[in-house]
Amino acid sequence: MKVAVLALDGVFDSGISSVLDVLHTAHALRGQLEGAAPPGFDLRTVGVRRRVRTGLGHRIDTEDATAAEDADMLVVPALMERRPQALVELVGSAAHRTARRVLAEARERRTPLATACTGTFLLAESGVLDGLRTTTSWWLAPVFRERYARVAVDESRMVTTSDGVTTAGAAFGHIDLALAIVRMRSPALADLVRRYLVVDDRAAQAPYTIPSALARHDPLVSAFEQWVRARIGEPLSIAEAARGLGVSERTLQRTVTRTLGCSPIRLVQDLRVEQAEHLLRTTALPLAAVARRVGYESPGPLRTLLRDRLGRSARSLRSRGTGPRSKPGSGTSGLAGD
Repeated sequence: MKVAVLALDGVFDSGISSVLDVLHTAHALRGQLEGAAPPGFDLRTVGVRRRVRTGLGHRIDTEDATAAEDADMLVVPALMERRPQALVELVGSAAHRTARRVLAEARERRTPLATACTGTFLLAESGVLDGLRTTTSWWLAPVFRERYARVAVDESRMVTTSDGVTTAGAAFGHIDLALAIVRMRSPALADLVRRYLVVDDRAAQAPYTIPSALARHDPLVSAFEQWVRARIGEPLSIAEAARGLGVSERTLQRTVTRTLGCSPIRLVQDLRVEQAEHLLRTTALPLAAVARRVGYESPGPLRTLLRDRLGRSARSLRSRGTGPRSKPGSGTSGLAGD
């Protein structure tokens, strides 16, 4: 399998390294599988310039991007730009005009594409994600959703493939992206690589997401998030929240959905899960008491939400003591007794 890795100025150092390391490891380990070895990986680092500088200033020599024209897959590691608005300006700038053309032409040839993290913005800016499902860094999702309305983004996913385009989540999602590429050739080889590199199976970004970080993207959503936190242990209603914030219920629903891609009810649930997770990790309160502190009369609904959002039980959260958080997504169940 010929894989071209497109290195651009400002490329995320660990992103390009992760992709190359995982694919090179897969190539080296394939002979260890029982039976016939799967096809190997012919890796080529290409660029729109013959020498690029990474985000940390390291130099990478590249082949001309035309070397990717007969590739079986073109991988685009992320750019090291964490500021949302600066990222939008960067991917749309003249500096990346040639890269956008390379991506658009690859899409026209139906060359499979893959990227992660901020690289999803470059693909979206090139038009290759229009009409497709994708994921991106969870904390960039509100900006992505606002700018690229023709792309269906689900930031809860770690890896998503849609019509030949594979995208992955935040920066170290490059590892998951590369393993997904290996899995396309051989699930057994992907599992072997995962074991050798000691990589956990991470199906979702959801447990790592911080609701307040997403809410800050919009003043009304941020105000709603703070309103809910102040009443987290009480029965709540969206109508009451809207009145308290001085807007219509429809405006609140629409704004939260536009910004976070979820309903206000789902955000309330995720804030309750976040607080419950904190209490389980830091106190000895029984689950029933924790449930009451976050607005549930009994522990059953909370137990269900912990498994749904985090994939974990209350007991496992308590035994670990530390770990990632929950995320806003989509959902329509009720508030007080959901």
